[in-house]
Amino acid sequence: MTETKIKKTPVRAKKAVSAKAPKMEDIGKLRIRVRAYENKVLDASVKQIIDTAMRYDARIVGPVPLPTEIKKYTVNRSTFVHKNAREQFEMRVHKRVLDIVNPTPKIVEALTTLSLPSGVNVDVKMS
Repeated sequence: MTETKIKKTPVRAKKAVSAKAPKMEDIGKLRIRVRAYENKVLDASVKQIIDTAMRYDARIVGPVPLPTEIKKYTVNRSTFVHKNAREQFEMRVHKRVLDIVNPTPKIVEALTTLSLPSGVNVDVKMS
């Protein structure tokens, strides 16, 4: 008598999907990236942004300090004889990131009317 072998395939359980849990795509987020040459001016500007957002009961994540961008420049001191005499200069760009979760139109309007010191660059991205 010949025996036939039956190959059994494993049965996979279906994943339970809950409709109540919010997805990350559904939650609106306002990402504010602040850049400046001086860290004290930058921190004061970030504090001013946080105070404005807290007045409207916003949920804030941050500020998160990003790595400082350092640009170095080397120039010759002399043009003719002393070729090895050089000077080095550097520019440091300090950066911070803030996230405001579920911003309301009042928060966005308050942040757009906010006056920050000169030398502070603010990039706002909605996601």
